[in-house]
Amino acid sequence: MKKACLVLISLFIFSIIVSAQKNDPRLMPLEEVKPGMKGVAKTVFQGSQPEEFGVEILGVMRGLQHPKRSAIIMKLSGDNATRTGVFGGMSGSPVYINGRLVGAIAFAFSFSKEAIGGITPIYEMIDIFEQNSDAGAKKPSEPRKFSFTELASTDLKLNAPRPAVTGVPFFANVSADSPLAGLLGQQFAPIATPLVFSGISQETLNLFAPQFQAHGFIPVASVGGSSEISPLGKIDANTLQPGDSVSAQLIRGDYSLAASGTVTWRDGDKIYAFGHPFLSLGSADMPMTESSVVTVIPSLSNSFKLATPGKLVGTVTQDRATGIFGKLGQSPKMIPVKVKLHTSRNKTEEYNYEVATDTFLTPLLLQITIYNTIASSERTLGTATVSVSGEIDVVGQSPIKLERRFSAGNAPIQASGAVASPVNNLLTSGFNDVQIKGVSVDLTVTDSRNTADLERITLNKTEAERGETVDIQAYVRTESGKQYVQRIPVEIPKDAPLGQLLVVVSDGLALQQASAAQAFVPQDLSQLVGALNKIKKNDRLYMKVFRITSGAVIGASELPNLPPSMLATLNSDRSAGGVTPTVLSPVYETELPAAEFIIKGQQIIALDVVK
Repeated sequence: MKKACLVLISLFIFSIIVSAQKNDPRLMPLEEVKPGMKGVAKTVFQGSQPEEFGVEILGVMRGLQHPKRSAIIMKLSGDNATRTGVFGGMSGSPVYINGRLVGAIAFAFSFSKEAIGGITPIYEMIDIFEQNSDAGAKKPSEPRKFSFTELASTDLKLNAPRPAVTGVPFFANVSADSPLAGLLGQQFAPIATPLVFSGISQETLNLFAPQFQAHGFIPVASVGGSSEISPLGKIDANTLQPGDSVSAQLIRGDYSLAASGTVTWRDGDKIYAFGHPFLSLGSADMPMTESSVVTVIPSLSNSFKLATPGKLVGTVTQDRATGIFGKLGQSPKMIPVKVKLHTSRNKTEEYNYEVATDTFLTPLLLQITIYNTIASSERTLGTATVSVSGEIDVVGQSPIKLERRFSAGNAPIQASGAVASPVNNLLTSGFNDVQIKGVSVDLTVTDSRNTADLERITLNKTEAERGETVDIQAYVRTESGKQYVQRIPVEIPKDAPLGQLLVVVSDGLALQQASAAQAFVPQDLSQLVGALNKIKKNDRLYMKVFRITSGAVIGASELPNLPPSMLATLNSDRSAGGVTPTVLSPVYETELPAAEFIIKGQQIIALDVVK
């Protein structure tokens, strides 16, 4: 009853706030906007000082991209606006009629011969953010199912790609032979938001183009400046006023990624900008900075501005259909990343930067920056070996240790994926309490290929007694044809049962895939972190001894040699799911020291315990 009363009171207060906003004399409702009205808009064409230009209202389009959304069609006038047209980075520019704020410039026609665009009504921007004022609250969710093969994979799979067009011109996604090619310039789309990488090559971004397209934006490299990792700056009455240039950052530091737009309205410490979504993240946590415009580049398709991020002044907390919303004076929660690269030329380079926390973008941004760190100094084609070590620091958990080695033509991709994939598994796990405190990575690159195959194994005897040690000889052959022999001592447990044992010598991945504990649903975050730390390494051999018996796998745990009564209970009609019966029960397992080569292969040999 008390809870219901609190909900009613909250709704009542919310209705009062909305009603008061609807009558705000500074704002003009959509109903009052008529064709032929003239006004002014503000945006930054160069530097940091907004300039005014003319706006004429042509009409109103209702149901634009959503039954409840509208756009005010307008035509720009003035020397600068006529020269550039509606350009990328103009998004959010406030439009005033008779001194009252109408909304934000947010839409454009590609290839338009005149400066015609669209305005998102100001009340649509305010309403959607007021409705989602509690967007930061975490809602209960369920942990998802994992497999050990997935946890060991370096192939970054983003689980939920977003719609194909979000804040980019429609024509960018239309090929020349598409039936839609004839409609180029007829699509009324959100203004392209300049998404600028600094420190990353265009070749790197081209490699990851499919992932970017899945998220609805097209990256541009080397047209913006980097941004220092600086604390929150001083805020005053002049900070981010309407018409000022504003940047939302996803990466800052030695690497930088920022999207620039324009402030539509400042209401106390609340900032409304863009007038259309940036990345449609919903709840967000990104640095919000002032920015300076170098210049606006006129283009026949879509003009765009070059801008550099400036002083940190707050946090972008929401990214929704009608714009972005930020809070001044609030510090963002970023993930610090430290990368140390030891090159094949005996040089050491260090990189320090931060990435925004987002379920789908954070792993992708990590992979891009780490790959670029390798690619900027080393060859990305041909023979190379990349060793990865480091850790992922998770709040309240043991660190996730990173220790992998790759030697192939795609070694840089695999190495970067070895860091990004565990982060992706954490953030998409379904647990609400995942907080990544930091990522540290140490990369060592050699300009050679170090791989070998496990060809065969032999035993010095086929029968042994309990407590006795027998020797396995593992024969390994490199790509050049050289053969190496590794001695592996096997101590027969004193409590080993009489009968046949199976000895498996294998690389980590093959043994992982052969494990009976293939899939499980973690009960809590600690179990998932523990499973990530149990992933077998790919730069060494493992030896595992099995015996033929009855056992079971429950979750991620192997339970060998179970009593018949327990097996009967687990397999009874009253119990189903979560239990996998096994024929082979592990006796013990040994991880061998890291080898000079990355050895691949798996061999099995039988050994009889006679007494």
